[in-house]
Amino acid sequence: MKHHRSDTLAELAADMFDDIRALSRDCAGVSRPAFSEKESETLAYLSKRAEAEGLCVTEDAGRNLVFCLPEHADAPHFTVIGSHVDSVPMGGNYDGLAGVLAGLIVLIAAKRGQRALPRAVKVLAMRGEESAWFGACYLGSKMLTGSLPETEYNAVHKGDGKPLWAHLEALDIDTAPIKARQPICDLRQIDAYIELHIEQGPLLVERNIPAAVVTGIRGNFRYREVHCIGQAGHSGAVPRAYRHDPVLAFAELMHRLDTTWQHLLNTGQDLVLTSGIVATDATRHAISRIPDEIAFSLDIRSQDAETLERMRDYLASEMADIARARGVRFDLGTQSAVDPALMDPDLVADLEEAMAQVTGEAFSMASGGGHDAAVFAQAGVPSGMVFVRNRNGSHNPDEAMEIADFMVGVDILSTYMEAST
Repeated sequence: MKHHRSDTLAELAADMFDDIRALSRDCAGVSRPAFSEKESETLAYLSKRAEAEGLCVTEDAGRNLVFCLPEHADAPHFTVIGSHVDSVPMGGNYDGLAGVLAGLIVLIAAKRGQRALPRAVKVLAMRGEESAWFGACYLGSKMLTGSLPETEYNAVHKGDGKPLWAHLEALDIDTAPIKARQPICDLRQIDAYIELHIEQGPLLVERNIPAAVVTGIRGNFRYREVHCIGQAGHSGAVPRAYRHDPVLAFAELMHRLDTTWQHLLNTGQDLVLTSGIVATDATRHAISRIPDEIAFSLDIRSQDAETLERMRDYLASEMADIARARGVRFDLGTQSAVDPALMDPDLVADLEEAMAQVTGEAFSMASGGGHDAAVFAQAGVPSGMVFVRNRNGSHNPDEAMEIADFMVGVDILSTYMEAST
């Protein structure tokens, strides 16, 4: 591990990203499983780097790491800058990690006397945000805020089949308060929670903007496997009037949803919708056979809870109408849902002011992906987010965040904190 006090902050950040990439390299990209040895190694590395810079490092009840300036170690109230260190399997190196390193660079800049921190800041490096490992997301932040459901406490790991609680106990984490849904941190001490994250879509790249302030995190309702059931038939022998074709029913449903999506956007409302899995059964269906069934997923997201509720009603009515007209039926299966989380308006305004000072112009946008910030917001902690431009999406080895853009995000955080009183 190389380190020189003369490193610029950008060089220091680049070194840390490179070192952690090397620690967690997989056959493609990086893998830092939630609550794993690899995750612990990453935290241990961060601890050494922070201590070398003269920062105070402690471990909380969830075995997350907390960093701060020595003079802020016993502060009764503080702002948290946080994110997660785990990754998806064979993912990119920046999702989550960028937010942790951004907070560390803010603290190191202050420790080196390059920036001021008039208020206490604690940087939180969390475990267990990605849903890839236990089938549920935000496990670490839900544990901290006392909002981990029993089903997720008992959720099994996709690899070894052991429940989450067993993995926690293997790390010597006291699971009693977690099981009882009691917060394992004192939320009353946290004045605000701020998270820097790479953008997971193309907006900042397309608009040539290095960073953005996040206004809210979209909630969603999802159906993992909807079935549209019709009637099989010969592709050449059954006239249109006598068909019960689930594929055309699905196509009509998606066309109606897409038309409504465009209308909502035209009227200034927030919505995204996706059907990411669509399939007929290849073992039963053929090019010359009208299929009797199609299965598909549906993911509908918005920042606005009322919009989501209207879309639930609209989906039900359109499915019923198409089912009547085409002689098919829809079986939605189990719905999962997450409430939207609006960022604190005052915090958004202050971060926008900081961005305007750094870049000359503020830019704000919604987050389509979920983040730990949503959990803190729903727990009553004023929360905010900063996005950093990133090419090629996220959750893949091709994440491409530039260190220069990352430092713009860091500068926004430092400027915000310097303006805090």
